[in-house]
Amino acid sequence: MKRLHVHVGVTDLDQSIAFYSALFGSPPSLVRDDYAKWMLDDPRVNFAISHGHAAPGIEHLGIQAESAEELAEVTARITAADRPALAEGETTCCYARSEKSWTSDPQGVVWEAFHTMEQARTYGSSPALDALAAMAPPSNSGCC
Repeated sequence: MKRLHVHVGVTDLDQSIAFYSALFGSPPSLVRDDYAKWMLDDPRVNFAISHGHAAPGIEHLGIQAESAEELAEVTARITAADRPALAEGETTCCYARSEKSWTSDPQGVVWEAFHTMEQARTYGSSPALDALAAMAPPSNSGCC
């Protein structure tokens, strides 16, 4: 079963860990000097925060697959959506070794599809997500 992934950039990691731990009624399942992650079952989400890797706010959204087969299904949907896509392949990011693909929606919101094989000791790196977000066409409306 797939899991929604949300990654938020924060300005104060300790303060944010306290807030989200209270909100979710659970401490993080993984904490590093610059990162924390909650693997929640209710709601079924992989929620991560980090400091120093991106601007504050929503960094990206994603769908975490539990198997290579599920990842292939989600990656096929990304291709069918007819948006720019980046097949990153196997990489280390967010303290995990994963297989990943990236895209952005028409507004420039970056989405990740991934399957994690194991935890890693280092944060790793991400591709140029700003470049994916910049591929969104300019908005014709100044308001909602």
